Amino acid sequence: MADHPAFLLIDRTTALFCGVAAGIAIGLAFAPQFHNLITEAGPPPAVRPGLPSPPVAPGPDAARPGAVLPSDIASAAQVPDGLARAVADGRPFRIGVFGDSFGDGLWTALYNQLPRREAFQVLRYSQQATGFTRYRQTNLEEALARQLAEGPVDVAVISFGANDMQGLFVEGRVAPLLSPAWQAEIEQRIARYIGLLRAQGAVVVWIGLPVMRDGTFDAQVQGMNRFYADVMARLGVPFIDTRAAAAGPDGGYASHLPDPETGAPRLVRAGDGIHMSMRGYRLLTDTLAARVRAWGQAARDGKAVPPELVPPPAAPTLAAPPPTPAPEAAMASEPPAESAAPAPTATAEPPAAASQPVQLLPPVADTPVAPEPAPPRP
Repeated sequence: MADHPAFLLIDRTTALFCGVAAGIAIGLAFAPQFHNLITEAGPPPAVRPGLPSPPVAPGPDAARPGAVLPSDIASAAQVPDGLARAVADGRPFRIGVFGDSFGDGLWTALYNQLPRREAFQVLRYSQQATGFTRYRQTNLEEALARQLAEGPVDVAVISFGANDMQGLFVEGRVAPLLSPAWQAEIEQRIARYIGLLRAQGAVVVWIGLPVMRDGTFDAQVQGMNRFYADVMARLGVPFIDTRAAAAGPDGGYASHLPDPETGAPRLVRAGDGIHMSMRGYRLLTDTLAARVRAWGQAARDGKAVPPELVPPPAAPTLAAPPPTPAPEAAMASEPPAESAAPAPTATAEPPAAASQPVQLLPPVADTPVAPEPAPPRP
């Protein structure tokens, strides 16, 4: 009886259904991990040793604020002179982003946050592997003069510093990083740089650097941020502290942060522990972008933007690689440019109209100089 064909069919059919049910159960068990692989969500809780773990999602109602704007920045109702000038001249608002590769990421974020339909033209004036200690490679003041010759900048957003963790020569003598001679020289260069922007009517904002993964490098970044904040206070320039906006629950480095809508962990940092993902850069600029948009609306007095003031996007092309420094740039103050690191995932919106070739992906190149001993004192 047991060998009857009908019983064999029933037995095999039962085994088949049991196998299908087991497969469905296994699939449901791994569904969250599979979802993480095809979305921006972070990796599952089990991560490789030595890598930072994503934070525990606190829940969908845990909204995360962006970088807090300083009190000395103009209020939403106070229209900067440059934007009022743009309305009077009948042209788009020109927002210039200046900096190194970190500035490249800020530029891409601001382009996506300042719509062209609202007459914002976000210009990429950042350049990889540059800094105020690297004048033998690129003199930032001379480069700025050439950039401003292309047209006025109404709002200048600046971020430098990650490539400046080194000493430099001052009057033929080595000035170690953040020494009094170093600070005096760099402050003079920054003051001249900002002076050029203000002379043609720009309101200037400086964006500080976020938390870094390497503890030694992060300590240097904190010292650099304090130096920049003090210089900006003396120059009357708003300094935006970004450390809290991109930090984990303990105030330290975090590769993933909870999504404000779903609470799911989202990637906010690049793999080098220095740069940001596109989502991360937007965390640093969202409050500033909201303020700039409010300035634009106030400057137009609520009037609609005519089509002729909507700037066209530039045709995206591959950006040229960082220039090779001259042989003398290998001195203590001018180390060679580093090679490019992989770029993070870009948003779907195309890049901004810019005054130079742009990239489809937000650049995350020229890994800053690794932490190293300060140059020997003379």
